[in-house]
Amino acid sequence: MNAPTPPIPFDAAPFRARRERLLARMAEAGGGIAVLPTAPERTRNRDTHYPYRHDSYFYYLSGFREPEAVVVLVAGDTPGQYLFCREKDEEREIWDGFRYGPEAARELFGFDDAWTIGDLDRRLPELLSDQPVLWCGLGYDDAWDKRLLDALNGVRANTRAGVAAPHSLRDLRAELDEMRLVKDAHEIAIMRRAGQLSAAAHCRAMAASRPGRYEYEIEAELLHAFRVAGSQYPAYPSIVASGPNACILHYVENDRLMADGDLLLIDAGGELDGYASDITRSFPVNGRFSGPQRAVYQLVLDAQHAAKAAIKPGAHWNQPHEAAVQVLAQGMLDLGLLKGSLDEIIETGEFRRFYMHRTGHWLGMDVHDAGEYKARGQWRTLEAGMVLTVEPGCYIRPADDVPEEFWNIGVRIEDDALVTADGCEYLTEGVPREADDIEALMRDARSTAA
Repeated sequence: MNAPTPPIPFDAAPFRARRERLLARMAEAGGGIAVLPTAPERTRNRDTHYPYRHDSYFYYLSGFREPEAVVVLVAGDTPGQYLFCREKDEEREIWDGFRYGPEAARELFGFDDAWTIGDLDRRLPELLSDQPVLWCGLGYDDAWDKRLLDALNGVRANTRAGVAAPHSLRDLRAELDEMRLVKDAHEIAIMRRAGQLSAAAHCRAMAASRPGRYEYEIEAELLHAFRVAGSQYPAYPSIVASGPNACILHYVENDRLMADGDLLLIDAGGELDGYASDITRSFPVNGRFSGPQRAVYQLVLDAQHAAKAAIKPGAHWNQPHEAAVQVLAQGMLDLGLLKGSLDEIIETGEFRRFYMHRTGHWLGMDVHDAGEYKARGQWRTLEAGMVLTVEPGCYIRPADDVPEEFWNIGVRIEDDALVTADGCEYLTEGVPREADDIEALMRDARSTAA
């Protein structure tokens, strides 16, 4: 019987290096054992599953994408790196696709040993025995929590035989959050590629947009471009929001017929090899900004420039947001959207009527990536290798005290910034940002189509 062909090989070295870093951190904190499962498969309806996506923490340490798998790491004098995974089963492979099996997984993914997932309940109590600390993440999956606690209770039941159970629990995910905040060279290379392919998708969407098309048609252009470029999935549900929908921050219905004079806000990014990209662009469906649209757009772009200038090692997390708010609040006064003094509308938070979210978030394996924004009550200091989004916006709903020419203008401009040794680098430079450049791209696309 001929088994299906395995996936393309990959470099296991970065994943083993992360496991070794984690083991060193565990040893410094008293040693112990770390146990981390991947995500379970989820049923969509009846006997159909959602497309499977691994757990990010698990993948960060293993590079292993199959379901029903667990990583176990033992720190201390005799460290070990172990994987439990599905057994090799050529019959099941005919139905469901290639499986590595323990032997191939051990060799290709750089583990010290590997066993079938069916061996987990028998071996786990042995591995837990005489370990001082259990590093794990509880509260994410009830079935897994019970399985792990049953193993722990099995060790405790055997204490009369001279076996000791772990005497404390530590939050493994919190430890991994700190590691994941600063990206290594392997991660940065993938995120650059993800940014490039997502930028190309946004260019395609701009070129395809025109009055009389539906939002979902433009979403289809994005999805086509993601997949053709090698992206496995969208990193999150794409927002394709025209006209008044652009003032809904997380609009995902994408079913409106686009009209002449609308702005179209697209917030979309592809996921590549487990890493997200996150780009937002706002542009006129007909290819020409009106005067009020251009004014609001330029305000948001100026705010993004100010935020980017504030991103550098040693700056604290909130500085880009503070810089963007200064620009946006002054612009709201200049456009007649708000009244009063700059200090007043910032101090009272009145600007939040038109800008109600923050200027960025961590980005990595998850679109809202792991890591705290404060440490010991203070904003975290930025370091080279961190990746964050830069996404100021302005959303103007109709109201009696708002000039009518600004009604239903929603603008957000978002790029992905890598903190470098002396500032930051956008990973998403391939899609136009200046209003004139956007109009030129759309004009060229129309002339080519004609």
